[in-house]
Amino acid sequence: MGSPATPAIPGRQGAPGYPRHPAGLVRFNAASEAEAEELLLSCCHSRRWAERVAAHRPYPTLDALLAAADEAGYDLAAADLDEALAAECPAAPHPDAPAAAHTALRAAHAAYESRFGHAFVISLDGVRPAERLDQVLAGIRSRLGNEPEEERAIAADELRRLARARLTVGIAAP
Repeated sequence: MGSPATPAIPGRQGAPGYPRHPAGLVRFNAASEAEAEELLLSCCHSRRWAERVAAHRPYPTLDALLAAADEAGYDLAAADLDEALAAECPAAPHPDAPAAAHTALRAAHAAYESRFGHAFVISLDGVRPAERLDQVLAGIRSRLGNEPEEERAIAADELRRLARARLTVGIAAP
């Protein structure tokens, strides 16, 4: 996952980076239902997921919040997963990357989206920035051979991992 100033690949539509909540978990717990849901939607764009996670506040710890987010993620109906995946979009490689890298990434994303009907999602939490492009390209290439239902399960798992990372960076950070 990238730092808040450097979005990871892929990013969320309309989000230049990860949202930051100025007062962390305490402020999140005290936010109005609507504010909490909007912040959660920036982590995973499933209205049902955001409503469910927001409704169980207050969370005593980050671990409790992450556990609730995971549980809500595992319970997403097909339409909820479609909603969340539709809001994901691939981010471009670093602007300093060679033109060939931009071309390769665009082609790989296009092939994936053509096959599966949604953006490629992968959590890059713990991957060094210099290795992200290679990880994404390798991930797309390896997952293109999956059957649609198998890939949907993998994408759902990656989406849960992305939501956890986004929550950790965006909401729980002081």
